[in-house]
Amino acid sequence: QVQLVESGGGLVQPGGSLRLSCTASGIIFSINVMAWYRQAPGKQRELVATITGRGRTDYADSVKGRFTISRDNANNMVYLQMNSLKPDDTAVYYCTVEHLRPRPWGQGTQVTVSS
Repeated sequence: QVQLVESGGGLVQPGGSLRLSCTASGIIFSINVMAWYRQAPGKQRELVATITGRGRTDYADSVKGRFTISRDNANNMVYLQMNSLKPDDTAVYYCTVEHLRPRPWGQGTQVTVSS
């Protein structure tokens, strides 16, 4: 059974930074594409970034140049470094194993960008 645990969220001022972490278990982590999604109040969950097992990355246009996804295959971890945060980035952030169906989800971590 796949288990995902996200952490690192919090309250930050506009322009600030946060680093989210996700620990995965129950999968052969290194061969899986991992992803971060987010869901803002009243909106659908949206894809933020993906990273392949070999480290190839892709980003939503809204976060390109500000967010960086990375992974540590030795420790089954995936990260999301978020810089230059904007109020529109406020959401619950989730990591997932991109190609599993149904997608497994953790509890998420809340990111609030506000002055």
